[in-house]
Amino acid sequence: MMNTQSDTKPIIIALLPFQGEEREKLMQAAPGYTFIWGGDGEIAPEAWENAVAILGNPTPAQLKGCPQLRWVQLGSAGADSYCKPGVLPLEVTLTNATGSYGHAISEHMVAVTMMLYKKLHLYRDNQNASLWRDEGKVRSISTARVLVVGLGDIGGQYGMRMHQLGASVTGITRTPRSTPAYAEKMGLLADLDQLLPEADVVALALPNSPETTGLMNARRLGLMKPGAILLNVGRGSAVDTEALCDALESGHLSGAGLDVTDPEPLPKEHRLWRIPGAIITPHISGGFHMQETWDGIFGICLENLGRFAKGDSLTCLVDRNTGYQQKHNS
Repeated sequence: MMNTQSDTKPIIIALLPFQGEEREKLMQAAPGYTFIWGGDGEIAPEAWENAVAILGNPTPAQLKGCPQLRWVQLGSAGADSYCKPGVLPLEVTLTNATGSYGHAISEHMVAVTMMLYKKLHLYRDNQNASLWRDEGKVRSISTARVLVVGLGDIGGQYGMRMHQLGASVTGITRTPRSTPAYAEKMGLLADLDQLLPEADVVALALPNSPETTGLMNARRLGLMKPGAILLNVGRGSAVDTEALCDALESGHLSGAGLDVTDPEPLPKEHRLWRIPGAIITPHISGGFHMQETWDGIFGICLENLGRFAKGDSLTCLVDRNTGYQQKHNS
């Protein structure tokens, strides 16, 4: 059955999978609006035409059918695809779910770091081959020097957790900021080349942008410390995939933990799948897999919906020029 407009109230389309009590709270926060729930069936064209707000991540085609749209609340932290010219009119307010994903993704990053440091991925491969074999020496997190490139919510929580395990943490940010308690020092992207040779672990938690695309090219992978590992949970475009394969196959890098790849999905025939030192997950470190993540996303949606209904300024505003969250929003 098609989801259609039920009365003359302005429409809010909820594409995120809100259920039961969550729907009730959202409707209570904005009583002057009609809600169309994306999970309840196909949404009629007239609903899109009359929508003033969307909760979730609409497609470019859906956005073209929304002439009255005033606000999009993404369910993701990444907003880069909505910042491209022509996708979303500049007069439409864009907010994201930054702050909801750091817990889940940083734990994923710690788990992958531990797997690579303790060679658990190799032992799993051995188990699948019924092979009883000692894979040799392993390393300790307590002596690791960790370089976190992108010290936002995700990178910051990873840095904090690694510090708690005894690692020495250096953070890299796009603009200057004070050194957090868990980090020994801070740098900017301009400092990356001089910091790469010092790091045992290089962790990328970056959005897609012109300055991050191709950041870890063959030259920079070559600058990394021999035997270091690379983690990427931001966007696959930050890493030259073929150059990374070369660095792993040559033994220059001992491992890579990739929740994102370029291209994505990674084609079945790609050699990266067959490199023992690579741990690949299909962009699942965030998503709605952990309840705490979903609770955070719902909380942001609920707060911003109440603000929107009252005409107040919204939180988690996205800077269209950078794709990052604006620093000063009330």
